[in-house]
Amino acid sequence: MPIPARRCGLVLFAATAFASAAAADTAPADAAVQKELVRLTQNLMDALVPGDAEVWKKTLADDAVIVDEFGRIQNKADAVAGIHAFPAGFSGSIEIRDAQVRVHGDAAVLQGEMYETETVLGQKLIVRYIFANTFVRRDGAWKLLAATDVTLPTPPPALSVDGIVPADYVGTYRYGPERAWTFAADGNALSFATKAGGQRTPVEAIARDVFMEGGDERNLLIFRRDASGRIVELIERRKFNDLHLTRDKASNKS
Repeated sequence: MPIPARRCGLVLFAATAFASAAAADTAPADAAVQKELVRLTQNLMDALVPGDAEVWKKTLADDAVIVDEFGRIQNKADAVAGIHAFPAGFSGSIEIRDAQVRVHGDAAVLQGEMYETETVLGQKLIVRYIFANTFVRRDGAWKLLAATDVTLPTPPPALSVDGIVPADYVGTYRYGPERAWTFAADGNALSFATKAGGQRTPVEAIARDVFMEGGDERNLLIFRRDASGRIVELIERRKFNDLHLTRDKASNKS
C-alpha cells in the first residue's frame, strides 16, 4: 500500500531481541513493552483503510521521521495529511507478524514483518515488508519517532509467455575479465551460473527477451538483439541501474 493513504512506510531496522542471558531478567518488562508497541503499530495499520488520521496524529512523535520502501521521507505533518479512506472497490489489511523488541530505557525498537493483503477491484494482492519502528516514551506514553521498511522480494505469479525459445539465450555473457554469466536450457527451463560449476539460478519469462531472475533480489534480465535478430547483450536491471553483459561471439554464432 502506498504511503500514507494506505500504508505509511513504518519503521526503523534494529537487532533481534534478548541476545544474552542477562536480558532474561528484564524479559517480562520487555514483553509488556512489546505488546504495547505491537498494539500501537497495528492500530496505525488498521487506521489506513478508513482513513483515520487521528490515530496517526496521536501516535506519531512531533519530530517523527518516516522513510518508506521507496525512499520517500515524511515528517508527522506530511504523514497525517496523507491519511485518506480507501476509494470504493479497494480494501485491505496489514497483519504484524514475528514481532521482537529491544528496549533501551525510554526508547525501544520493534521489528518484524508486515503481511499485507489488498483487494483492488476484485483482484487479490499480497505484499510482505520487513519493518522496524523506533519508539520513545514521552510523558508516560510511547510515541513513534522513526520508521522505515523494505519490501520483501517474493516469488511473483508465473506468466505464460508465447514465443520463448530457450536455446536463443544459451551462451556466455561477460561484464569484465573472468566475470561472466553462463545460460543453459533444460527443456523449457532457463537458468544461469556466475561461475563454472556454480549454483544455477532459474529465470522466469515476463515477455519475449525479458526475464526475472529467481534470486533474492528478483532483478530484471533484458536480452538485446542486433539487426539480424541475434542476441548480443544481456542487461541486468538492478536497483534502478543497468549492468551490461556482452555475449561471447562463440555463443552468438550458435
